[in-house]
Amino acid sequence: MKPGAILEAALYVNDLAEAERFYGEVLGLDLLAKAEGRHVFFRCGDGVLLLFDPKTTEAPPEPGARLPVPPHGARGPGHLCFSASTEEIDLWKKRLEGHNIAIEADFVWPKGGRSIYFRDPSGNSLEFAEPRIWGFS
Repeated sequence: MKPGAILEAALYVNDLAEAERFYGEVLGLDLLAKAEGRHVFFRCGDGVLLLFDPKTTEAPPEPGARLPVPPHGARGPGHLCFSASTEEIDLWKKRLEGHNIAIEADFVWPKGGRSIYFRDPSGNSLEFAEPRIWGFS
């Protein structure tokens, strides 16, 4: 057996309200759930992007908690890559620049496929890339 897909991915942010605005308004993701001061969750295709305040997720759950999720968290910039076609990457680049978001890199990989890199308000490294960078069509 092996996993068939990634269902969710997590990033850790400094300011949940700013993250909610960025991922909802700039990237256009649909809000699924939020818990004030703890997390904001967005739908992304067939998966979910989890944005957490690491200060609240590093503590173990209370004994008898309804959802006994083990502690987790990270410090410093993480990375997440969104799948996009060549045409979509051009549109994303224009949209991001229209929101005064700097494009840190824009290049074609040696085996083919283009990527653009930028940052979210917490400094996480985000990327739009063609799936062919990994040999997927």
